[in-house]
Amino acid sequence: MKKWFFLAVLTVLSACRHPEVEIADFDSFRVTQVSTGNVLVGNRLNPEIRLMDGDEETKVASTSGTDLAKEILGMVECNSLIHIAGTYQGHDLDGAPLTLSGKLLLPAKGRIKNMLIVSHFTIGANYECPSECFPIEGVLASRGYAVVMADYIGYGITRSRVHPYMHVESTARSVVDMALAVKPYLEYIGRKPESEEVILFGYSQGGSTTLGVMDMIQDEYEDVLPIKAVYAGGGPYDLAATFDVSMLEDLTGIPCAIPMIVQGINEGDNLGLEIDKFFKPVLLEHIDEWINSKDYTVKQINLLMNANSVSDLMTDLGRNKKDPQTAKLYKALMLNSVLNFQPYHPIHFFHSTEDATVPFVNAQKAEEYFKGKDITYDFGAYGKHGNGFIRFLINAFKEL
Repeated sequence: MKKWFFLAVLTVLSACRHPEVEIADFDSFRVTQVSTGNVLVGNRLNPEIRLMDGDEETKVASTSGTDLAKEILGMVECNSLIHIAGTYQGHDLDGAPLTLSGKLLLPAKGRIKNMLIVSHFTIGANYECPSECFPIEGVLASRGYAVVMADYIGYGITRSRVHPYMHVESTARSVVDMALAVKPYLEYIGRKPESEEVILFGYSQGGSTTLGVMDMIQDEYEDVLPIKAVYAGGGPYDLAATFDVSMLEDLTGIPCAIPMIVQGINEGDNLGLEIDKFFKPVLLEHIDEWINSKDYTVKQINLLMNANSVSDLMTDLGRNKKDPQTAKLYKALMLNSVLNFQPYHPIHFFHSTEDATVPFVNAQKAEEYFKGKDITYDFGAYGKHGNGFIRFLINAFKEL
């Protein structure tokens, strides 16, 4: 493109106005849409913000959204945020080049302290992915951060693909790839962070992914993305232990995660599992519609599945670790645990002891594994999974 066009886009972004041109191409991060949005409308959270999809008891959208607004009122450094959706060159499951998508959120004015790399929590519908909405984690940009959020394989521009749910390597790689692409873009538009250090943040699926991102950065990109701190909350860090608890109790707090994990790990590790050996007929019949269409939210999928007992969803063979197919899956679950590396930077762990969606055993396993490291733990009776997330976000908002 011509030089004058780049300069025009840069001028508009730096001036914090809605750009006249919505499409612009860059060498690393390719912008597809730019918009603006406020974190708070009056003394309430912007109703356009995508909140965690909770059950009726958590009432995240009404109660916790209001609680969050009350807590952050007065701490917001810049209420207006710039949303920059775009694509970048990432990696496919086999390492081949793959175009992926995500969103960068910036305060409309003021300094940028650090790049804050966010791994998002479990979603079902494509319209919930960062590039398609105002993600709640984006409110952290109002504290002066460049918030980077990848959609993951299977969402955004790759919606037609099966999401390799809980496959740590590919999901962490998509997050790191986006951070690497966004870093030169921030410098190009004149919003380079004051510090080269990055902060990692994630809850639920995002909490587990965040540890995978930390491991990957430490191993491959420490010189480019030096880590300042890590915030991980409510994550299924030990998938095998989570499997064991669910099977023992014959209960799951998030029914849709059962098929998502089986097909996600099967896809990510190319296990070649016979999926029909794992699921009951009604789930097999509807898995493409309910889950792979990306038309339904987590809550909607759970309502369609209409079952909380694992035995209502999975076959006897699928729940038997002695079966060769299930044994292969279980081994892959162990390999996709993120409690398998040594952290060299501070980690802030959070988990509610009342969490029935991601069993508390995951937090206990993390505390046991990382014993003696620079770790702070915040474990307490903070309500169910959704309310725990709001507390986690509020705590991070105050600390950052």
